[in-house]
Amino acid sequence: MTIENKKIIALVSDDFEDLELWYPVYRLREAGATVNLVGEEAAKQYTGKYGVPAVSDLSFKEINVEEYDGILVPGGWSPDKLRRYPEVLDFVRHFDQVKKPIGQICHAGWVLISAGILEGVNVTSTPGIKDDMTNAGAIWHNVPALTDGHIISSRRPPDLPEYMKHYIAAFESDKK
Repeated sequence: MTIENKKIIALVSDDFEDLELWYPVYRLREAGATVNLVGEEAAKQYTGKYGVPAVSDLSFKEINVEEYDGILVPGGWSPDKLRRYPEVLDFVRHFDQVKKPIGQICHAGWVLISAGILEGVNVTSTPGIKDDMTNAGAIWHNVPALTDGHIISSRRPPDLPEYMKHYIAAFESDKK
């Protein structure tokens, strides 16, 4: 699958789940997309839960979401931090309103909950936040990956290959 000429935001802050950030970023770049790592500060090194670093390309304030085709929210403990930034919630709400791909895995559902976009949406996540997801109005499923419209969700690192098939396919369906 190829998604050349697509631009995607990958959110980053300290304590991201290393595989849940880097595996999608590499897969998307292999498929031809431009992926920008976006954090609170530009050119800042953030550290994953297991010590893998990620240097942000841009800051939240530098982003014009109109220039992007999708967003990825990694899991780990970073979603609990990311959801505290109004810019991040605005990004997610924008992609929801324009129906462009929003990818979330594991604990990343917390960001979508805080953005208030899960009412009636079929999702999966780590079982640890199942109650949070359902209390936000989502319909939770215990499956590796799930697509409901433009929202693509996944449970945890072992499910990454299936998750990325769903996420990349969301861009492929845009071409039709």
